[in-house]
Amino acid sequence: MSTVHNLGFPRIGAQRELKSAVESFWTDSLSENELHQKAAQLRKQHWLLQQKAGVDVIPVGDFSLYDHVLDTSFLLGNVPQRFAARTDLSELQQYFGVARGYEDAQTSIRASEMTKWFDTNYHYIVPELHPKTAWKLNPQKLLNEVEEAQALGINAKPVILGPLSYLWLGKAKSAHFDPLALLSELIPLYQDLLTQLTQHNIDWVQIDEPILALDLPETWQNAFRETYTALHTPNLKTLLAIYFGSTENYQNWLTLLPVAGIHLDIVRGDYHLPELVDAWPKDKILSLGIIDGRNIWRTPLKAYLKWLKPVYQTLGDRLWLAPSCSLLHVPVSLNYEVYLDTELKSWLAFAEEKLQELNTLSTALNKTQSAVAQALNANTRAITSRRKSQRIHNHQVQERLLSITPKETRRISHFDTRYACQQKKLNLPLFPTTTIGSFPQTQEIRKTRAALRKKTLSIAEYESTMRKHIQQCIRTQEELDLDVLVHGEAERNDMVEYFGEHLEGFAFTHNGWVQSYGSRCVKPPIIYGDISRKEPMTVNWIRYAQSLTPKPVKGMLTGPVTILQWSFVRNDQPRQDTAKQIALALRDEVADLEKAKIGIIQVDEPALREGLPLRKKDWKTYTDWAVQAFKLATSGVKDSTQIHTHMCYSEFNDIIEVIAALDADVITIENARSELELLSAFKDFRYPNGIGPGVFDIHSPNIPDAASIANTIEALRGFIQDEHLWVNPDCGLKTRQWDEVTTALKNMVQATSILRNRVLEEQLI
Repeated sequence: MSTVHNLGFPRIGAQRELKSAVESFWTDSLSENELHQKAAQLRKQHWLLQQKAGVDVIPVGDFSLYDHVLDTSFLLGNVPQRFAARTDLSELQQYFGVARGYEDAQTSIRASEMTKWFDTNYHYIVPELHPKTAWKLNPQKLLNEVEEAQALGINAKPVILGPLSYLWLGKAKSAHFDPLALLSELIPLYQDLLTQLTQHNIDWVQIDEPILALDLPETWQNAFRETYTALHTPNLKTLLAIYFGSTENYQNWLTLLPVAGIHLDIVRGDYHLPELVDAWPKDKILSLGIIDGRNIWRTPLKAYLKWLKPVYQTLGDRLWLAPSCSLLHVPVSLNYEVYLDTELKSWLAFAEEKLQELNTLSTALNKTQSAVAQALNANTRAITSRRKSQRIHNHQVQERLLSITPKETRRISHFDTRYACQQKKLNLPLFPTTTIGSFPQTQEIRKTRAALRKKTLSIAEYESTMRKHIQQCIRTQEELDLDVLVHGEAERNDMVEYFGEHLEGFAFTHNGWVQSYGSRCVKPPIIYGDISRKEPMTVNWIRYAQSLTPKPVKGMLTGPVTILQWSFVRNDQPRQDTAKQIALALRDEVADLEKAKIGIIQVDEPALREGLPLRKKDWKTYTDWAVQAFKLATSGVKDSTQIHTHMCYSEFNDIIEVIAALDADVITIENARSELELLSAFKDFRYPNGIGPGVFDIHSPNIPDAASIANTIEALRGFIQDEHLWVNPDCGLKTRQWDEVTTALKNMVQATSILRNRVLEEQLI
């Protein structure tokens, strides 16, 4: 009998219950005990839902109040000393402090760094690794959840991030220190944890080692045999889970590891399945991740059964079926999508539906296809409907895509020529100050948007209210004396969803929420067909904002790669074709902004690094078309029009030359949380254009004073020429409160003034 299991389930809740509970705790509207009670209720709902969907072995320990990597740090006792020393704080306060920073009347403690989880839009809190890290196993959270699940009759499979992936994903905080040196200290903690799990009558444990989808140095490869030999625990079976890519050249030693089973991502991994199955060890389970855990399209079940049957005939009960990865990356259930049109909805599968697909496949293998004939036939009708639908294809878009010329992806002149034209037009001071784009989305803004959706507010009333907020935003920035202003994006629900709503080929869910980080949830659009622009998307709002001030106001757009990465993308054509279709639509918008006399246009690409393939051999193919898409969107303007882009919360050091190839006049980039580490890339590579590394972290409630920001700017001067250095926050200000924003920006402007005076003094010496 094949077994159905799951690697992880969305933790936020179908109605974002976790977000509401956590944010209520942060504002002291919910006690710590009440927060834990709500979390337990959610876990129970999710376990029972999976059980009802036919999952035989259910993950436990995948639930997190903020981030599972941060949970692992606390499991292992790796709490940064600046928080561990605060014995007056509860463990939960320390936990959220590491994630968000902590501030009280006496002190301000910075948060740990946050970055992208492999090539997804999920962010994790980066473990801080020191030679003298004081490890201490703290397993109670996991053990409590195991007991909760078992009390409900759940066949629980604890999920743990493996020691090698944990160390690889961490960051050494001492020069020339190899995190792998800490492995010998970690192994005893894992041994102890596994032993304790056996005492809780656990049969299987899932240990995630996703770094096996990366290019690993030989020393790290060799460490796997040593590690998993040491972790072999009597009376406990280990399932080694690998996802997001292929194990490539590791297969020859991977199957020799002393584990009871291995999970492989068949969706994203490049495997020759017949050879893999024939060579599979007789003593190991093979878990096939066959349902896409990162996209929302239905799986063609009958087609899958054709190749699954011979696999099942060979492996029998050694075959386990699962999603490709944790379902953390998709919404919970289609049951809440009451407004989605019937045809499109029939093409989709969220987390709950994906588990039902697995159950259908397993039942067809274990019994007969006739046992699930109704489900298989409904699936076939949906797959056929999508393939034949007329709404997917637009011949004009396809023709325009085929007619792209190299000239359309090049600016007219070199940066030096453009910079002179732009400076003459804009007349900006040294160290121009600006923000990334968004300002606080207040309760009034959200209520106004909701009223428009419910049609209790007319379009004219809505636009009038949004103009009021834009005017307030402009006046505030003028009072703060920022040099380059933004309109604040009051009218935008999300930096991707807003544009998708104005483009053909996109569809939207009502409740398709996915966790991005902590309590931050996004509702990715669905790209189902060819993309084109229906009409100008931002021009009227930006033109209005510019009419309110003599200072330059940036036009704000989201870039083609980011719209692609942060959407659920059609899987029936190459991703690069979809990216270029988006780029062509944005090119038209950029042209209209320029015609409206907007002199600075920012096209954000925070997901550029995120989209980089996990294997380096695939990098160039991706970066070539990603750069081309950005330049296609931005290169149709005059020399005097300044193009900006923004990137955040990824490791950019290894693609700095790719960023330069975008040829944006100015890039603003996340920097504050990484303690200026990003700037190490500029030691060997002199970035040719303007750059604004973030001078304070907007994801933390901590507000830096002017002196500390001035010190940061001074440090930046060591890497960037004064005339090319911009001053700005790390990211958009949408999630902050107005009092936090105005104080932080006031300090930023004051710090910039200090530096300008310092430069004048240097020139007089």
